[in-house]
Amino acid sequence: MSEPRSTARTAGRVVSHLGVMALVSVVLGVVVAGLAIPFAGVAGIGTRNLADTMDQLPAQLETGTLDQRTTILDRNGDVLATVYDQNRVEVPLSQVSRKMVKAMLATEDARFYQHGALDLQGTLRAFITNQAESGTVQGGSSITQQLVKQTLLYQAGDNKKEQAAATADTYARKLQELRYAVALEQNHSKDWILQRYLNTVYFGDGAYGIQSAAKHFFNVNASDLSLLQSATLAGLVRNPSGYDPIDDPQAATNRRNVVLQRMVSVGIIKQRRANKLSKRDLGLDPQRTTNGCTQSTAPFFCQYVINYLKTDPALGDNRKARENLIETGGLTIKTTLAPNYQKAADTAVSSHVYPTDQAIGGLAMVQPGTGEVFAIAQSRPMGTDKAKGQSYINYTVPKRYGNSGGFQPGSTFKAFVLAAAIEKGVPLSKTIYSPPHIDVPQNSFKVCGGKNYQSTADYPVNNSTDPGTSNPNLYQGTQYSVNTFFVQLEQQIGLCKPYKLAKRMGITGLQDTNKWMVPSFTLGVASVSPLEMADAYATFAARGLYCSPRPVTSISDANGNELKTYPAKCRQVMQNSTADAVNDILTGVIAPGGFASAQQLDSPAAGKTGTTQDGKSVWFVGYTPDMAAAAMIAGANQYGTPISLTYQTVGGRTIYSASGSGYAAPIWGDAMKAIMGQLPNDSFVAPNASDVAGVPTTVPDVYGRSLDGARKQLEAAGFTVAYGSYINSTYPEGTVAATSPSVGSTAPSGSTITILQSNGTPPAPSKPDKPKKSGGGDKNKPGKGKNKGRGRG
Repeated sequence: MSEPRSTARTAGRVVSHLGVMALVSVVLGVVVAGLAIPFAGVAGIGTRNLADTMDQLPAQLETGTLDQRTTILDRNGDVLATVYDQNRVEVPLSQVSRKMVKAMLATEDARFYQHGALDLQGTLRAFITNQAESGTVQGGSSITQQLVKQTLLYQAGDNKKEQAAATADTYARKLQELRYAVALEQNHSKDWILQRYLNTVYFGDGAYGIQSAAKHFFNVNASDLSLLQSATLAGLVRNPSGYDPIDDPQAATNRRNVVLQRMVSVGIIKQRRANKLSKRDLGLDPQRTTNGCTQSTAPFFCQYVINYLKTDPALGDNRKARENLIETGGLTIKTTLAPNYQKAADTAVSSHVYPTDQAIGGLAMVQPGTGEVFAIAQSRPMGTDKAKGQSYINYTVPKRYGNSGGFQPGSTFKAFVLAAAIEKGVPLSKTIYSPPHIDVPQNSFKVCGGKNYQSTADYPVNNSTDPGTSNPNLYQGTQYSVNTFFVQLEQQIGLCKPYKLAKRMGITGLQDTNKWMVPSFTLGVASVSPLEMADAYATFAARGLYCSPRPVTSISDANGNELKTYPAKCRQVMQNSTADAVNDILTGVIAPGGFASAQQLDSPAAGKTGTTQDGKSVWFVGYTPDMAAAAMIAGANQYGTPISLTYQTVGGRTIYSASGSGYAAPIWGDAMKAIMGQLPNDSFVAPNASDVAGVPTTVPDVYGRSLDGARKQLEAAGFTVAYGSYINSTYPEGTVAATSPSVGSTAPSGSTITILQSNGTPPAPSKPDKPKKSGGGDKNKPGKGKNKGRGRG
């Protein structure tokens, strides 16, 4: 807060100064043009009228806050990008080198701490000096007056009319400026005024304020400026473009030397030292502070962060207000971006899809259980040069964050139908006859409310894979991505449950039920982004806990005060057991024999391929217990509209038939393999047979146990129990003699195990085989077993 001055200069006292100056001006027979006050105009009116005029002018200047640049940090605290309207970082006067303060005062207002708003002596001295030098060597206005002018220009912004008013060489403007200066001196301390001045003024080449100027021209903090550097910067304020050290180093050197001489004249340094310093070069070390996301190491993540914050009502009443806060508020934005993961994502995408390819590649990484976005990458660089494949469309995030309409995800949507079926109680062992082609009546599908889907037409479905069986169960139907299996599964459980589950898992583009709650839902006809799919599958990894994707963890204001935090927003959208079962099934896609077996990791992983029937996009969405990622390759024209991948180039080569396993999965595999060493080696939780029907379960050993004890053990393993007949057994009467299926075999959880009870009578000993006669060689040949092996090896 500013410190009020103990002695205030009244308007009348200032007017008396004006009168004296006007009188001197008349006596000298000159008109002091270009100084603090147009004295010729003042001389024509009386002191009382001048005082009355000043009293009618606005008394207070609203200084407000200065624009400052916003800094965006990655999760390690390193700078990801800077965003600003004016490149400024405010610092207190205590963090400005005393050498800088002395150089600025010597140049602009050596008697700043001795006079009030108007320095009569300094004004006249500046006039005489400037006339002798035939140019502006010394300033005529006090620093307080300059601050008023700088503030009015700052407040004018891009308004040309207000800019002209702030710089008009008129009697009224000069009086108003002086009136404001008087008010500043009354309400603020000298130190506050000087600090504000140093933080306000423009030093040229895009640097506003002393801290940004010190960093920009010399790569040092304002507190560390040397005498020579201070003299250079102090000389820029009067004409930043004319004395620009980078564009015209000789002009800047000459101006610096003038400042050194001024420092000699006011007794700050000796002439000998000034002469010595004047021979040195400027010693520049220019540093460019990039503005915006284009030059960031993760430009599209940066863009996503900014657009994400523009939707936050806590940062302003409307999008324009939030944008203004981001660009001018001096915020520090801490993000979730993990540099190593971003590098892995960038490398994986760029090695498979080139910027100038007609197709687009994208990848998003999300942490299960938190929703933190670790990385997003795409093949198109940020920019406007279409010949280089550049674009400002962010294809990896939802439309409101990146302006991409998304792409159809293909069979990756089958996971939503799978989870909804398991949640409804469908056994994992359930089989469905799934021929290569079926025609399904569309009105046989139930929508929300129990009504039938409104269409009498048949829905023709074809398989693009061979599951090796005509009656696959949930494991086989998913591992081989059998279309006719999943459409019929969807038909049996209805469209409402998988549709609502997908929405609860973050698929944002499903608002139109008439458009997307359709029989083809399971084949992925809705448009989505890689970020949405990665986040949705992260829900499976987190055992049914959905967390909204977030790229930001906190925001602090320019003073370091925490403005807002962004904690994880999570909710349970399915039972743990359902997610565990989905994970168990989807591990088969990456396991040997699965479509994406080539992407096996050193740790447990699960996933699903996706290929659209019209060939516009191919996908692979996969995850470990600790990281989920979605990879996509899609065809798109220059406007981002989806087109077929057929005959498009990917990796510089024309493709004729694309698949999720062949094109998208390798991107996912390369990225995940690069970061596996940074992830915990966790395992998925095995599905609990007592909670999920159809889990392949080993029949426990209950032989010899009581019926009640055996029943409890079998039910605990997830089976139901039936009782069969009594049989001869060596086990005591009334205990378990055998089971069907037998102990040690595998049966689906929820299936029935029949207990056979012992009658207490040992079985009769078997008779020894009769010795075989010699001869008849064929009789000695090994017998042909009736039970042929059916194992899959």
